Amino acid sequence: MRILFLGDIVGKPGRKVIAEKLDSLKKKYKTDIVVANGENAAGGFGITEKVYQELRELGIEVITSGNHIWDKKEIYQVIDQEDRLLRPLNYSPKAPGRGYGIFNVKGKNNIGIINLSGRVFMGPADCPFRVFDDVIESIRKITPVILVDFHAEATSEKRAFLHYADGRAAAILGTHTHISTADSQITPAGTAYITDVGMTGVQNSVLGVEPQAIISRFLTGLPQRFEVASGDGEIRGVFLEVNGEGQTEKMEVVKSQ
Repeated sequence: MRILFLGDIVGKPGRKVIAEKLDSLKKKYKTDIVVANGENAAGGFGITEKVYQELRELGIEVITSGNHIWDKKEIYQVIDQEDRLLRPLNYSPKAPGRGYGIFNVKGKNNIGIINLSGRVFMGPADCPFRVFDDVIESIRKITPVILVDFHAEATSEKRAFLHYADGRAAAILGTHTHISTADSQITPAGTAYITDVGMTGVQNSVLGVEPQAIISRFLTGLPQRFEVASGDGEIRGVFLEVNGEGQTEKMEVVKSQ
């Protein structure tokens, strides 16, 4: 299976570059499925039903998220109906939405996608390690091709999860920090890993936000209104080639300007 995963989409510049570049990337990599983290796709914070539908129409089959999933309150009313929009599995079971799904790819294969949140420097969540254990075997009975979006701040937590889940998932892809890391690898057990795939948005910014507000916050310690940075967006992501046993055979970092 040929999988394209895109890092956190930030605001209109992120959506615009997807509209401009995604088709050519899909042709280049001959993708079977495109997955993206969309928790910052609407105005830089959260996602709306309209933006979700826009991303789906642009060719993204499954959209994962993280700690900003609830920032646009209207999503509470629609996330239960949208099975291709995931929130972290280790959020409260009383929260709306779902944390994983099994999706048919081009009518012939299935892929399991799990969305997890870290806990270090993050909001309240159950243990991602234990929650992963709760679902992984039932997913593997249906398909060995399993992708994990691990949305977390701490590099140590992400690396620890790699060693914990190594060989049980085809890929563990870090999101949340918006900064691409240089540690992409495939383990001997066939699990692809990167600490953070980066963001899809304006790279000449501070995590997709206009720099001046961030600088002012550091200088003064006072709250600031953050605005999505203006300018041309760029895509950051990874391409994976996964065999029928759920082992990644090829991994390539994707950068599209």
